[in-house]
Amino acid sequence: MTAKRLTEKELLEIFRNSGALLEGHFLLSSGLHSDRYIQCALVLQYPDLAAKLGAELARWFQDLPVDVVIGPALGGILVAYEVARALNVRAIFAEREDGVMTLRRGFSVNPGERVLVVEDVVTTGGSTREVIEVVQKAGAQLIGVGALVDRHTGTLDFGVPFHSLLRLEIATYSPESCPLCEKGKPLVKPGSRSSPSGLR
Repeated sequence: MTAKRLTEKELLEIFRNSGALLEGHFLLSSGLHSDRYIQCALVLQYPDLAAKLGAELARWFQDLPVDVVIGPALGGILVAYEVARALNVRAIFAEREDGVMTLRRGFSVNPGERVLVVEDVVTTGGSTREVIEVVQKAGAQLIGVGALVDRHTGTLDFGVPFHSLLRLEIATYSPESCPLCEKGKPLVKPGSRSSPSGLR
């Protein structure tokens, strides 16, 4: 793991330089407008950056007795892999089958195993909680939750230590009351839910 923690400025630079964090005037797939757009897949496509971010996130949990790291497909797969590599433990992922988050492909967690759940971006915490439920149903012990980016609003409590590399407050506006529209800034639609470059 790196000897010195990355600063918030350095982390923002990594996301901006990789195109994962854009600033401007964006049309979200929800129909709302926003002044920023985050897509972690664009930074994770670079193995050196994925390894660096995974190691940085792992530092928050290096003193905990982690047996396995798990993330939700698709966004959490590479994050779980890189965090697990830095901690020298097993990495697995959960995925939805018929709309329900589950373990497939021979993956399992055993009763009593100490599990760290990680994500790329936490917005509402919904998919993270689904993975937590998978872990707890298996009788394993949840010991922490991590994310590359935390952009939730309001209260978020997973009942265990939660750490993210970046905390981003991304404002959203209805088209009728968008200050960016009022200023005449061009509206950009970088992706959609069905596109690999979809907005988060």
